[in-house]
Amino acid sequence: MGIFSNIFGQKKSVNKYQPDWTFYFSNVDNNLSSISTDLNLNSIAPIENQENVIYVSIKMLNPKENGLSDNEEAEKLWKIEDDIIDNLKAEKLNYTYVGRLTSNGLRDLYFYSDNGNFEKAVVDVMRNYPEYKFAFGIDEDKTWNGYFNFLYPNPSQLQIIQNRRVVEQLEKKGDNLTKEREVVHWVYFNNKEDLEKFEKFAISNNYKINLKKKAEPSINYKYVISISRIDKIGYNEIDEHTLKLFEKARMLNGDYDGWETSEEQ
Repeated sequence: MGIFSNIFGQKKSVNKYQPDWTFYFSNVDNNLSSISTDLNLNSIAPIENQENVIYVSIKMLNPKENGLSDNEEAEKLWKIEDDIIDNLKAEKLNYTYVGRLTSNGLRDLYFYSDNGNFEKAVVDVMRNYPEYKFAFGIDEDKTWNGYFNFLYPNPSQLQIIQNRRVVEQLEKKGDNLTKEREVVHWVYFNNKEDLEKFEKFAISNNYKINLKKKAEPSINYKYVISISRIDKIGYNEIDEHTLKLFEKARMLNGDYDGWETSEEQ
């Protein structure tokens, strides 16, 4: 895959920065899309002297019917991506690689930079792949709107990412994901009325109320409720359960704070 560890150009130190790359599916212009980005940039962006968003859009040779890449071409596209990043590094350009979009037969790579010789560095690499057509573009984006409002997942997408990470860890430990078990959920509220409305919703959906009390002083919310139900935790099932709770909590000005469960063999 892409060189996730080398997202910064030579003018930025990465000794203390730990990237957190992930992917998720979305809908962009009514097309199924795969987006990959570094979540941890959310805490440090925008980066000084990187006020331009730069994109490299590569037209795939053999996209699948849904507009995404098959495994064979994905390997080639990752190689192109790695070569571009290697050349940016070799040219000592000031840049941050922020993500990629795969959609509608295109692979788009996104960077933030002060411009420099960016286009030349990209063109020099793409000469080695004459079978691929590509476009290069640059726009001023001082606030990194393209990262925050396009590449970065919305709250429900972020919940799906978190779900996947937990299930992947259970799967690695040999968990039998098809086995039902108690799944505990935590939700926070600032208003007691909102909490009680959520409690009624949870009970109507066959959840058990484990606790309902004032939150710890260190928490940004005043009240916490914990609920549980016997469920399966496969990738699709856990998304279905958590998103319903997430949306109901959001409607009631609350914060769905995740779930936990036991390992089952």
